Amino acid sequence: MAILVTGGAGYIGSVVVEDLRKNGEEVLVLDNLSYGHKQAVDKNVTFYEGNIGDEKLVSQILKQHEIQACMHFSAFAYVGESVENPKIYYENNVGQTLRLLNVLIENNIKKFVFSSTCATYGEPQKVPIDETHPQHPTNPYGWSKFMVERILESYDAAYGLKFVALRYFNACGATRKCGEDHDPETHLIPLVLFAAQGKLPFISIFGDDYPTLDGTAIRDYIHIADLSQAHLLALEHLRQNKNSEFINLGNGQGFSVKEVIETARKITGRNIEVKIAPRRLGDPSRLVADAKKARQVLGWKPRFPDLESIIESAWAWHLANPNGYD
Repeated sequence: MAILVTGGAGYIGSVVVEDLRKNGEEVLVLDNLSYGHKQAVDKNVTFYEGNIGDEKLVSQILKQHEIQACMHFSAFAYVGESVENPKIYYENNVGQTLRLLNVLIENNIKKFVFSSTCATYGEPQKVPIDETHPQHPTNPYGWSKFMVERILESYDAAYGLKFVALRYFNACGATRKCGEDHDPETHLIPLVLFAAQGKLPFISIFGDDYPTLDGTAIRDYIHIADLSQAHLLALEHLRQNKNSEFINLGNGQGFSVKEVIETARKITGRNIEVKIAPRRLGDPSRLVADAKKARQVLGWKPRFPDLESIIESAWAWHLANPNGYD
């Protein structure tokens, strides 16, 4: 029985594919390569290039292979772009996912691991954020993930589709083989490392007057290897025919922007120039997960919760791949 991984050539999907194979799983990848990198997928993995909403293609894949479950990572994930051009986010993240789900249901595949996001919560009313926190996204990206969560609930009730929706906080770090290579890059840790490499003249700190110890915003960073392991545990949860779940994935502790930069300076041994810029509209001072449920339901515990391990792994990957996957 094989696992279909949509978006398996992307940052998170490629690491999950890597770990599934280490566990002896048969894996198929479906990715349109709009943001993914085929080089991130082992050449021995069966790879299909195409859209998840291509019902003919997905039906063909399901007929040619015995699929047990689907792990779904295919999504556009730039918040700013979602505000500027929401129609492509609703079409890709919601419309195409709906068509994928319909084909899965038609073929009696009813185990689904979904890559969701803490962006479904919107502005935090309390910190740390647990799964009971009200959901009111502040951008179309968050709304697109929120909508898929509601679709999953109704498909479970109507068709028996069992799912685990994993709400990520800040995925970061790298394995030896797979790392973060986005175009454009918007995440703090790779941008800081770009500055260390001399690819950027400086790193901008958007606001240094937040009500935090050093005045900069705090975020919950989770190592990509830990994130991947949670997906394998979610798959096992579904194999045991347990209930559908919404689960946060985070360290449960936060690090400030200045802490990230100082740690990167220490690990790289390089100067990283910073410039203070105005706050970005809608940036909360602190976003930290309450991840107790992941521990209780999945038995998951981060192996690399410290910032040093996260940045060391990312720095090693960037040094080994100075031009990314190219």
